[in-house]
Amino acid sequence: MNVEHLADNAVSKIAAAIGEPARALMLHCLMDGHARTSTELAVVAEVSPSTASVHLSRLKSAHLIRVLVQGKHRFYSLEGPDVASVLEALNVLAGSPRDKFVPSTPSRLRAARTCYDHIAGTVGVALHDRLKALGWLSAGSKSNDNAYDLTSNGTKGFEALGIDIEATRSLRRRFACPCLDWSERRPHVGGALGAALLNVALKRKWVVQDLDSRALSVTSVGRREMRVRFGLVT
Repeated sequence: MNVEHLADNAVSKIAAAIGEPARALMLHCLMDGHARTSTELAVVAEVSPSTASVHLSRLKSAHLIRVLVQGKHRFYSLEGPDVASVLEALNVLAGSPRDKFVPSTPSRLRAARTCYDHIAGTVGVALHDRLKALGWLSAGSKSNDNAYDLTSNGTKGFEALGIDIEATRSLRRRFACPCLDWSERRPHVGGALGAALLNVALKRKWVVQDLDSRALSVTSVGRREMRVRFGLVT
């Protein structure tokens, strides 16, 4: 069996794990970056607790989710940002327009939401565009076109927000990359840098996250700060 065939088998197993409707619902529920119990995920997927356990075991064996044990409780979350990126891309593919694209995403989710641990939606895409227009983001190495790096102005700008760029680069994930947004069909900023930016936005109360969904609400402080710092009108 050659390497290519092994890769094909691995892709097939992952696709099969994601493709079952109940498992897909569980995975998309975890896209907000929060861990949940099997009971909570059973409710989301509309299956019995015993069936949910079987589904979760399948997702874990496919390395799509991880389990954190705290006392008597087991909490499930996505294995990492790469899984979230795949799910986001599948959403784009599933809703690929035949003619002119007309988004059908609920308005609150379309405006601003989390994509695992970075900002997505209209605000996320607009922020991505402003960071490029300001000259903060540059193309990555020639060997990796699907990546961003920072210009000197970008480094100064993000550090002024309190982001430790050196520490962010040292994380075991891509530093910065375009993540295709499923509601806007254009990229927002993903990777460790995107996560750091969301963390700043939450800490400084630029945005507030819903308790029961991925939706983000931009505060009056956030609108002011994004306008002053990035020239972004939300």
